Amino acid sequence: MLDLSPRNIITRLAERLRIGRERVPPGDITAPLLTEREIADLARRVQALRLASRHGLQVHHRHIGDFRSAYLGRGLDFEEVRPYQPGDDTRDMDWRTTARTGKAYLKIYREEHHPALHVVVDRGASMRFGTRARLKATQAARIAAVFAFAAENTCVGGTVLQPEPLVLPCRHGEEGAAALVRAAAAPCPPIVHPGEADRAGYGVRLRHLDALLPPGSKLVLISDFTLLQDADRPLLARLASRHRTYAVQVLDAVETALPELGMVRFLDLATGKARQLDAGSLQVREAYAREALGLIERRSAWLRDAGAAYYRCTTGDDPVELFAQIAAHE
Repeated sequence: MLDLSPRNIITRLAERLRIGRERVPPGDITAPLLTEREIADLARRVQALRLASRHGLQVHHRHIGDFRSAYLGRGLDFEEVRPYQPGDDTRDMDWRTTARTGKAYLKIYREEHHPALHVVVDRGASMRFGTRARLKATQAARIAAVFAFAAENTCVGGTVLQPEPLVLPCRHGEEGAAALVRAAAAPCPPIVHPGEADRAGYGVRLRHLDALLPPGSKLVLISDFTLLQDADRPLLARLASRHRTYAVQVLDAVETALPELGMVRFLDLATGKARQLDAGSLQVREAYAREALGLIERRSAWLRDAGAAYYRCTTGDDPVELFAQIAAHE
């Protein structure tokens, strides 16, 4: 008998992953972003959350499975009877209605499908930064893991945005979840030539999703959206019109409030340019905060206006609590 207990599910996921060591030397850039213990803890908490809040779902895409679909066709759930049309499969004839009315009628069933989840994880230059608790890329990996583990009876795929983008094909159940977590939590060393890898912009990297995803997929975008431009808004709106789209913006505390450090030199990882700033000046820090918050609010407005459900997450936040908040609004 198949053991579907939470402990057994977590054990099987850990066996599939095998991506990291329990102890890594500080500053080891070849280490994965998440250890097996951290992943197991996230899986355990998500499983507990799932068991506490099970609910039904009607899906609108075409992966065969156990969920009720918006498409009519061959399946187990009877939907309606309609007149026979040339080309219909005679195996679905409703002979009783046909005999009673003297006209040919067909039984229509509702197809059963697996919902599809596609998670986009940004691991670009600006995501390889963090001053509180962890890197933004690490927090993105944790958020992706939570969505993957929460995807019950779901076909899971993803896109990892990095110098060499990685597209993960849609796979069912634990196999898809494990592949996504493994890719999101893989070692994330500093980019050698800042600015070069991100010149394509955010919209160009998402354009392939329009052709890749079946309509009605659940699309999760995890990024700081630093590269998002006003010109990308039509693409975002198109994606949001075809899929249930969620945008999770990952931020570090320093990106909204500069600490009092005196004269400091910054390297912009997105452009490769060096900048000097007097962080000891209150006026400079206040101007920095206004400009930073303005940029964040502008990008969040673009995402909301496009039709995406927008959420903000700092590097110190709990991704399981974030997911519980998102699930409560579904």
